[in-house]
Amino acid sequence: MFTTFVSLILGTVIILYLYLKKNAKYWQKRGIPCANGALLGIGHMWELLIGKISFSDICRKIYHDNKDCSMVGFYNFMTPTLMIREPELVKTVLQTSFTNFHENGVKIDPDLDPLLANNPFFTYGEKWVTGRKRLTYAFSSMRLKILLESVKQVCGEFENFLDKKLEKTGEVEMELKELFAKYTAQVVANAGFGVNGFCFDDKKQQESFYEMGKSFLDLSIVNNIILTIAFLIPGFGKVFRVRFLPKKIDRFFRTLVTDIMEQRRTSGTQRNDFLQLMVELDRAEGNKLDLEVLVSHTMSFFLDGYETSSITLSFVGFQLALNPEVQKKLRKEVMTVLTKHNGILTYEALREMTYMDQVISESQRIIPAIGFMSRICTDEIELKGSDGVVCSVESGTSILIPVHGLQEDPCYWENPLVFDPERFNLDKKHSIERFAFLPFGEGPRMCVGMRMALLQIKACLAVLLRKYSLELSPKMQMPLKLRCTPFLNAPVGGAWALIRPI
Repeated sequence: MFTTFVSLILGTVIILYLYLKKNAKYWQKRGIPCANGALLGIGHMWELLIGKISFSDICRKIYHDNKDCSMVGFYNFMTPTLMIREPELVKTVLQTSFTNFHENGVKIDPDLDPLLANNPFFTYGEKWVTGRKRLTYAFSSMRLKILLESVKQVCGEFENFLDKKLEKTGEVEMELKELFAKYTAQVVANAGFGVNGFCFDDKKQQESFYEMGKSFLDLSIVNNIILTIAFLIPGFGKVFRVRFLPKKIDRFFRTLVTDIMEQRRTSGTQRNDFLQLMVELDRAEGNKLDLEVLVSHTMSFFLDGYETSSITLSFVGFQLALNPEVQKKLRKEVMTVLTKHNGILTYEALREMTYMDQVISESQRIIPAIGFMSRICTDEIELKGSDGVVCSVESGTSILIPVHGLQEDPCYWENPLVFDPERFNLDKKHSIERFAFLPFGEGPRMCVGMRMALLQIKACLAVLLRKYSLELSPKMQMPLKLRCTPFLNAPVGGAWALIRPI
């Protein structure tokens, strides 16, 4: 009996060892340079696993450690992943040979996350084409002008919120991500659903859209574990039924959209919001209203409008506080343009704030909200680097684009660690290596919500800078370091600033 038990254990260990080792030399066998430091079964993810650095920083490290390579293999746990380091290869994957790489690297199980399964970021094929068409329709210039009216209403609430905070003390110390997340969550509630998100109402914080988003997107230990499983080891997540969107959030949005639609049906009222635009599109195409798809698209609006926009705003705010001369110049532009438009924040006024575009772009370059992009090879193809390395990429291979690494590479940027919005001015921006700057991606899968994101970001900055100044708080941990996260970038200790009236 004992001998049988030992044999069983030994056999299990051998099988496990062989399973873990099966891809251990995947890149070496193909003649592709491989990053140093891979561990059996863990690959290059050890530092992420122990909470030392983020996945984005792991990608940055691999990028900079292999500067003489056009491409380099590494292991995302047990998954062989090809990092492409040259803009021309990035162009091939995102644009030139898009049909060979048309799937994002992140997969959603429709049984676990049905609302996310219709988000164009996760879909492909005909479902992706249809979903993208709808969002492109919603974010056309004409409709953005309509949505701006809802954004302007939130800007007024944002201004009143700060005024109340400043009434007694004359200055207020705030964590910028928290402040701007309240703003973007309120924009989503108002412009997306036509409801009050209660994000600036301290008495109703627990039922606010801000708290709703924070509950599953805040970088807590539990949420980080869920994100790591969902985005980096999806096979594991499928086995253990790990869902990205909690059931209570799923129920909340289904109930919200159902109630709003019923209310509008019985009262005959309409709102100039994203939800109404989706309904009108269905009617225009002669489609029967599919509530499941409608909820999915409004959920996409929430996710896209809330989190990455607030992260971008927080990093822009940090850079303005750190660089007072840039802040002063941007404020002057805001005041000049608004004076020209009689103090009214119009769509045309925001378009004229070109220095603001430069500041936002430079902030996104130096610290992107997401430091990497991923794709899946769907049809075998040969990639050729400028160094002569040739890789026959098999169908199903994961491709990683090191956004943060490319955006701070001195090969493409002069003094890359210096915050300099002038590199994006009219005279210089045309010389920028296009595929070394990827704040919204590139090619057919470029972020469809980019224009809406920039609209709400620019509106918020205009309202903030015309009345208030930003200065780094003593709470801000300098130099800035990024937290250990699997997906979105965030500073260790938060982004703290002192806000004062000017």
